[in-house]
Amino acid sequence: MSVRAAFGLATFQDAARVLEPVVHRTPVEHSTTLSGLVGAPVWLKTENLQRTGSFKIRGAYVRMTRLSAEEKARGVVAASAGNHAQGVALAARELGISARIFMPVDAALPKVAATRGYGAEVVLAGEDLTACLDAAAQEVARTGRAFIHPYDHPDIVAGQGTIGLEILEQVPGVRTIVVPTGGGGLLAGVAAAVHAVDPGVAVVGVQAEAAAAYPASLAEGRPVPRTGLHTMADGIAVGMPGEVPFRLVAEHAREVRTVTEEQLSRAVLHVVERAKLVVEPSGAAGVAAVAADPHAFAGPVAVILSGGNVDPLVLLRIIRHGMSAAGRYLQMRVLVQDAPGSLAALLHELAASGGNVVNVEHSRTAAGLGVDEVEISVELETKGPEHCESVLEALRRRGYTIVRP
Repeated sequence: MSVRAAFGLATFQDAARVLEPVVHRTPVEHSTTLSGLVGAPVWLKTENLQRTGSFKIRGAYVRMTRLSAEEKARGVVAASAGNHAQGVALAARELGISARIFMPVDAALPKVAATRGYGAEVVLAGEDLTACLDAAAQEVARTGRAFIHPYDHPDIVAGQGTIGLEILEQVPGVRTIVVPTGGGGLLAGVAAAVHAVDPGVAVVGVQAEAAAAYPASLAEGRPVPRTGLHTMADGIAVGMPGEVPFRLVAEHAREVRTVTEEQLSRAVLHVVERAKLVVEPSGAAGVAAVAADPHAFAGPVAVILSGGNVDPLVLLRIIRHGMSAAGRYLQMRVLVQDAPGSLAALLHELAASGGNVVNVEHSRTAAGLGVDEVEISVELETKGPEHCESVLEALRRRGYTIVRP
């Protein structure tokens, strides 16, 4: 059977009927800021508000409803760092199926707790997802449990594709859909579902530049591995595309773009500040791509916010990184005379400049300092790049020597 025949409109409509009593029909939110950049309406499809905090429940539930009675009785096994784990756990609970899920030993505690909270047994195994996949494979061989793959199965793709059908109804006339992409299940499903209705819609995948396996794979015409995945967007850090989604992506996706870590962090900050929504870095990948090159996307545009499961401490670091990337966070070292009142005088100047000091460190022993000099490291919140420069210029006019890291 051809890819086109296997993933026709009926495939996704059937999946939507299965999911109707289980998942939320997540809303779309208009983004005034992104619309201004693109010059056309931009809408955010808020799968971060989905049950379990991501789109993953869609594919997991569809896959598990289609297990045989014997398979359901034996239970399921999965491997995941977070979102897929929670989707499988909730689907298993809804269907009365035992679930055993392998997660990395350093998986975020909130994700582990949430997975257990949905009723699954969590086994911490190995340092990364690869080790967890190996452990899951051994579990399947030992117990006969059904393996619920995070992206490489037709039923998974069918479930994720239901998002595309919802977007077509919620954003009439949509011309571009932007999709965060890891293994490709979401991108493949959305692209195939949308093109079954309107082949003229451009569907664009987005990967983290530091963990992008699709560009090279598409160039080669087959899935090829990518090693050394180092990105804050752990939800889309997948070393190689899945066989099933790759065929659909190659046929239906307009392109797969990449975004930098700075662009990802700025996108998370943008969504928090302007849309009042919490998203994880992988969930903000589409926003990062649109903000980085807005004129590349024909409108109306729908951007999928694929997930919002982020550890609060990690979110704080990402927002801080995003503020720095956006020029709203200034770090500098200032040399002053080692005399009473020098630190107070510097802080007075910074207050007068309108900056908000968030951290100060005072050192008399840094390399290169004179006997009568002190180095003061300052971290400052500002209003943007122009304000940063005005703060620096004001200090220079007052005679301060500034060393920027």
